[in-house]
Order: sequence, then structure tokens, then C-alpha cells
Amino acid sequence: MTGAPASGTAGPDPLRIVVADDQASIREGLAIMLDLLPGIDVVATAADGDEALAQVGRHHPDVVLMDLHMPRMDGVEATRRLARDHPRVAVVVLTTYVDDTSVLNALRAGARSYLTKDADRADIAAALYAARSGLAVLDPRARGALLAGAPAAPATAPATAPPPPRDGPPPDGLTAREAEVLALAARGLSNQEIGATLFLSNNTVKTHINRIFAKTGCRDRVAAANYARRHGLADAPP
Repeated sequence: MTGAPASGTAGPDPLRIVVADDQASIREGLAIMLDLLPGIDVVATAADGDEALAQVGRHHPDVVLMDLHMPRMDGVEATRRLARDHPRVAVVVLTTYVDDTSVLNALRAGARSYLTKDADRADIAAALYAARSGLAVLDPRARGALLAGAPAAPATAPATAPPPPRDGPPPDGLTAREAEVLALAARGLSNQEIGATLFLSNNTVKTHINRIFAKTGCRDRVAAANYARRHGLADAPP
């Protein structure tokens, strides 16, 4: 299922993909479509989460293009196990579901990006490449579902003593880097200042901020700062 080798001078390594979808027609159609694109190598396909995990262990891809609702093991559980056992493998969700629960569950499990099945092949390819680079892509409808499902922040918060700095992993599936970005944002730093502190590009900081909003259900930086304080993240060291 590999594409033809490039001629001439060697270019960058091809993007190695596993396609996981329980519908054979969609699975094989995606594999053929992606394999025809230059620089993409579909190394395997899978009909469910169990098979996706097996194919990742066998082929060590860069990215898994993952459906959510599959038999035996669904995409959310498969994503969670990939994040635990194969943290270098990124997951891009491709699904028909855009409700806030599905989006949140996928992102909290460790999915890098979330697309719907009406995305064109250019958008899918762009999301796959972005995932390998550590960037996130959210379908506009998925982003809208997250904002619609986010609880409204109270007009005024009761005065309470700040919680102590948190021990253990960050809540709601936040990565350590996202917790660092959130802590700095909670202190009032701009994206540019956060980037300078953590040696990140402005675009990378924006990506982290968007993922933080998605995972925590926050609508804006004020809500995110309140979230950080409630969970003992505001004083996390940079």
C-alpha cells in the first residue's frame, strides 16, 4: 500500500499513515486517496481500535487517521491507549460526529486534531502533516460545538483562598506543555510573551491555547485563568 518511490534527489521522509475505520468502503477509499498524494505513505488500514493498535505496533506510523465509533474498541479508547503506549504517534480523528461530547472525549484521550468526513483531501492531508509537527487542527463545526457546550462563566466568583500548586498530571487531559502555557496565560502573559518564555513560535502558542480551550471548555482567557486557579495550575513553574 505504499506509493512509488520518489525519483531524483531524496526529499523529506514520507508521512506514514494508518487509516482506521469500520466501514470498508470508507477505509479503503481513504487509503487509496491518501496514497496517491505525494509524500504520504499509507502503511496499513484497520477496521476497529484493536486492529489499529496492532497495526501501529507493527508499522510504527507517524499518524493514525481514526474514526470514533467502531466495534470492539472505539476510537476514543484506541486513542487513549495510543497516547499511553505510543506517545510519538499522533491521532487525527475523522468522523461524522461533531457534538461537544465526542469532540471533548477525543481531545481528552489525546487526539491531536478533529475533522469531519466531509473534509476534502487537501484539508485531511494538511491536518496529517500538522499532526506530525505537533500542531492541532479543529474542524470549524467541532470548534463551534465545543463553544456551544461550554458552561457559561459566572459573572462574579466567590472569594476563596487559592488552591495549592497541583501535584500529579494536569486535569482534563491537558499535556504538561499545555499546563505550562495555561499557567503563563493565567498570569496575564500575551501569546508573544508566552512564546518567548517557552521558546515557542506564536503559531504554536495559538495552537496550545485553542487545545486548552477545547479540553477545559473555556470560552476565553479570563475563563481559562479562573480554571487554572481552581485547579492549582496558575502558579505552575514555566
